[in-house]
Amino acid sequence: MIPGSRMLMVILLCQVLLGGTNHASLIPETGRKKVGELQAQAGSGRRSGQSHELLRGVEASLLQMFGLRRRPQPSKAAVVPAYMLDLYRLQSGEEEESLQDISLRYPERSTSRANTVRSFHHEEHLENLPGPSDAPRVRFLFNLSSVPENEVITSAELRLYREQLEARSPAWERGSHRINIYEVMKPPPARGQVITRLLDTRLVQHNVSRWESFDVSPAVLRWTQDKQPNHGLAVEVTPLPPAPGNHVRISRSLPQGDGDWAQLRPLLVTFSHDGRGHALTRRARRSAKHQRPRKNKKNCRRHALYVDFSDVGWNDWIVAPPGYQAFYCHGDCPFPLADHLNSTNHAIVQTLVNSVNASIPKACCVPTELSAISMLYLDEYDKVVLKNYQEMVVEGCGCR
Repeated sequence: MIPGSRMLMVILLCQVLLGGTNHASLIPETGRKKVGELQAQAGSGRRSGQSHELLRGVEASLLQMFGLRRRPQPSKAAVVPAYMLDLYRLQSGEEEESLQDISLRYPERSTSRANTVRSFHHEEHLENLPGPSDAPRVRFLFNLSSVPENEVITSAELRLYREQLEARSPAWERGSHRINIYEVMKPPPARGQVITRLLDTRLVQHNVSRWESFDVSPAVLRWTQDKQPNHGLAVEVTPLPPAPGNHVRISRSLPQGDGDWAQLRPLLVTFSHDGRGHALTRRARRSAKHQRPRKNKKNCRRHALYVDFSDVGWNDWIVAPPGYQAFYCHGDCPFPLADHLNSTNHAIVQTLVNSVNASIPKACCVPTELSAISMLYLDEYDKVVLKNYQEMVVEGCGCR
């Protein structure tokens, strides 16, 4: 048995997404027909096998709109990196005081050409590569096969967490360190040197624990766009001045049972665009719009409609937001059309003709301005995704 509240919430969500302007519909025409049939069945109170099938069809249409091939079923081991949560908060205009990393800066340059951010933890296997004893290299492998073919990656960064060294450590160990990031060009040989290409480098100090970000775009673009083999990335930490011993302080060797390991593992972040809508743009905190009082409340105007993802049964894979105020348009478009009804010339003419010929329908109350929302979710492969979705919130209504 399908819970009535879940069915009705799916119907309401579809009404919001199907009600549009002159733009192309967000859901195919077949989806519109299914919604109409589902509404009729829900209204009559029938709960047949056909309604189950229709609900699945509607949910499939919505998932297709979100760019998902199937409904995500996150595993209990799935981890949401703190960086992705903080990036969502910055993108959505939430208070910066709530950020977990106070040093985080919104990546304006990376997001200027992207509407999607994806994060990847490295594969469990770690490998020490042969090299100088004073500068050990560790290879990390990242599986990017879940990136859709229609998505173009514009940039990528490798985020590494380095820990502050204790004051009692030897003076030479507490000096500067250089972190080098390489692309591994060929499979590591059993003996001899590994063929690598330097991607980025940074000189760091010992006196603070923090995340460091490195540009690895050239390697990731070769793997995804040029279809070159992915042999991973190598991280090399060199003390300055050089000193003997292993001085790698990147959080890579914590035991799996340690609670911090999941959040401190190296993280590969890609910025991409799927060709739909606008790029990510940091938004100011959304404030409630002031609506002028209407003389006639029956006329076309915006009404509140909060979509709660838990009511749709999607709160297990949508990390944030828990829901959003979608709004909807409803009301009369009476003759003559007033200026505040934001009407087109065609709507004015159609309403005029309707006043003398009832066979011609009145103009309809529809959204005339829509805005985007950002969603943070786990995809079908347990990868965390931040994506910008256009035309999700009704900002204005009018007669069209």
